[in-house]
Amino acid sequence: MWRAALSAFLIVLLAELGDKTQLSTFLLAARNRSPWPVFLGAAAALVTASLAAALLGGALGRVIPERVLRVLAGCAFLLLGGLLLAGKV
Repeated sequence: MWRAALSAFLIVLLAELGDKTQLSTFLLAARNRSPWPVFLGAAAALVTASLAAALLGGALGRVIPERVLRVLAGCAFLLLGGLLLAGKV
């Protein structure tokens, strides 16, 4: 259990460093000159999004083989990346 928690922590931490969410949080804190409310709001949002992803992943993992989920996740990642590059998102 702790190994999965540490893996999730490291993956999310590295994925979030320098992304647009972190930059938006930075700008909100700078504009409001009050970092704690911005931190609490951003942390609550990340926890909520992570909870939804973990629950959905756990449920899908019970009915869909891991290999299929990996392919679907990879396709979704590539599709979203392509849409972002094309300026459609």
